[in-house]
Amino acid sequence: MVTSVAYAYPWDLVGDPAAAERIAGIGADAVALAASYHTVRAATPFHPARRVVDARHAALYVPIRPEAWRGNRLVPAPPSWVDGDDPFGAAASALRAVGRPVYAWTVLTHASRLGDAHPELTVRNAFGDRYPYALCPSNPDVVEYCRTLVAEIVHCGQPDGMVLEACGQLGFVHGGHHEKTDGADWTATQQQLLSLCFCAACERRYGDAGIDPAELRAAVRAAVTDGRADSVPEALGEELAASVSSVRAEVLRHLRQTLIGEIRALAPGTRIVLHASADEWATGPFAPVASDTGGEVDALTLTCWPGPERSVPAIRALRELVGPDARIAGYLLALPPRPVDGAALLAELLRYRAEGMAEFHLYHAGLASVDRLAAMRNALAGLRDAT
Repeated sequence: MVTSVAYAYPWDLVGDPAAAERIAGIGADAVALAASYHTVRAATPFHPARRVVDARHAALYVPIRPEAWRGNRLVPAPPSWVDGDDPFGAAASALRAVGRPVYAWTVLTHASRLGDAHPELTVRNAFGDRYPYALCPSNPDVVEYCRTLVAEIVHCGQPDGMVLEACGQLGFVHGGHHEKTDGADWTATQQQLLSLCFCAACERRYGDAGIDPAELRAAVRAAVTDGRADSVPEALGEELAASVSSVRAEVLRHLRQTLIGEIRALAPGTRIVLHASADEWATGPFAPVASDTGGEVDALTLTCWPGPERSVPAIRALRELVGPDARIAGYLLALPPRPVDGAALLAELLRYRAEGMAEFHLYHAGLASVDRLAAMRNALAGLRDAT
């Protein structure tokens, strides 16, 4: 059974013959390799030819077969910043050659290039502002894009597992380059309200559920402006908030079950790991899940980047939601602002394991320095010794 997963990009391995051994050397059981990924500027501290990759748009790292995408409104672009027609395949082959299973790390609705080209398919807040990085899965075209994406990654990449990230709506946070929004001092509730979508498809869904979109929009705008509510139900009223939450949950359920069904049909033995949150108002890489989701996938991964003080309550909330039998994994940051400290990382892993966490995902083996790779290696070794 896989208990640890290290994350990497294809460009960490393509063109660097030593990369696979270096990444495998930290001792993780498997490697989650980006197959579909958003815009990023990334360090490549060991690559023989460069030190920085500037991925200027979201891209698909397996071959883009015209016959598979024919008729789709949304079609991904290939990367121009990494060599070869199949960088995922090349990197995966290198990792498998050193004995590591490969998971396809698949980012779904975070795609600013497609959002810029199709703004009508993106999240729109109550003030009318578009989030071009956030494709809204209320739109059937977005669901079909995500379905084709995972189908092609399974078909072309033949991964041992799938890691599904952003399996839902992105919202206000996790957004733009050179983010300049912190000074507004918006509360968590204001940010959640600014993440509620009012694209045409969402407005139709609100109407079908008996919610007047104009009245909801006005209520959200008023609550954001006022800023005194401590929760979305307090801001909107319990009844309206419950209705909105139900609409959102159905959108996410449809997307999630469509993708899981596609993977199970194409490759029944492929392990499915879903980035998840127990918070019904969450948006971003870790989308809200339902009580039965743990039985649909092989593991639910929640973010532990904030550290134990905030992560332990989140673990307990997810466990309460999905029940005792669901496998819960933690997504841990081993990069700045975390210190280079293998003992501290091990202590955090052990703290989460005491909460019933069975699997640990380490971010990020390709971005880490020599000392950070050593810290990850020592922490995973200590975890095995403590078993």
